[in-house]
Amino acid sequence: MTRIGVGLIGYGLSGRVFHAPFVQATDGLDLRAVVSSRPDTVRESLPGMVVVPTLEALLDEPGIDLVIVASPDDLHADHAIAALEAGKHVLVEKPVATTLADARRIADAAKRTNRIATVFQNRRWDADFLTLRRIIAEGLLGEIVQFESYFDRWKPEVRARWKDERDGGSWLDLGPHLVDQALCLFGMPQAITLDLATLRSGGTAPDWFHAVLRYEQLRVVLHSSKLSADDGLRFAIHGTGGSWIKHGLDLQEPQILAGARPGDPELGVDPVPGIYTPSSDIHSHGEVPNECGDYSLFWDALVLALRGERVNPVPITEALDTMQVLDAGLESAQTGKTVRL
Repeated sequence: MTRIGVGLIGYGLSGRVFHAPFVQATDGLDLRAVVSSRPDTVRESLPGMVVVPTLEALLDEPGIDLVIVASPDDLHADHAIAALEAGKHVLVEKPVATTLADARRIADAAKRTNRIATVFQNRRWDADFLTLRRIIAEGLLGEIVQFESYFDRWKPEVRARWKDERDGGSWLDLGPHLVDQALCLFGMPQAITLDLATLRSGGTAPDWFHAVLRYEQLRVVLHSSKLSADDGLRFAIHGTGGSWIKHGLDLQEPQILAGARPGDPELGVDPVPGIYTPSSDIHSHGEVPNECGDYSLFWDALVLALRGERVNPVPITEALDTMQVLDAGLESAQTGKTVRL
């Protein structure tokens, strides 16, 4: 498989920012068709692109080896399974599905068809998270006992769109990022307690969440609000070796929206260093240099996986673990109880 033909379902934010530019920039991938009801919009940024109206039409296109599912979340399972059963590999935008049962259906289809199913958990390649993984590996924090991850925003207006109206609200929008990162670092928790709320006037779905993941010697806090005027805090990590506090969200998304493209030297550069306080001298504070965020690392790894040269960068089994935590969180929020995993 020297050239991998790619079909993209959906050309909203994910398709325009996270998928099409990186497919076009990745050696070995060819974007050959897009499913969209707005062909003129697609061709404004992708001149000459084949645009088809349905998934069925995409699957009839010649030379499609990989299908990217960037449709609305409640269609992920059906679209991914149809593509797998047509003999295609699939990359599914997060969350992989809206329920654990649907996520398992995708995993079963991938196993049955002997095709790769992967999930776009791009925040594993954010500058801040890459930096965090580095300093953990270096032992800078010692044994971590408290991990706080924030994804706050200032979006007081409720927009008429499906993401602001679905069950689960921001827990199923931003929660998959935060849960996936926590599981990458610490594995599955013993239990979860989740509080969901709709705090914006006129809101119809949760726009605030606060989750506590329980581990034997560790507590993980995952928090998000759309009514945070000061939304800069990203991580607050405390361990026996010291604390690391990081402000500022990875810039790759806004940079691409502003016109940057994969390969640009400034793409992924994070100008806000984290601050480290060593436990040996709590009155001393120092800046920690950042890694460069790089979503291209995912795409390069995916090409090698499709060629059989390395493992899937985000195996469907890991997406099932994330979905299990998300489902348990919804149960906790509905019952007001801690749910064991």
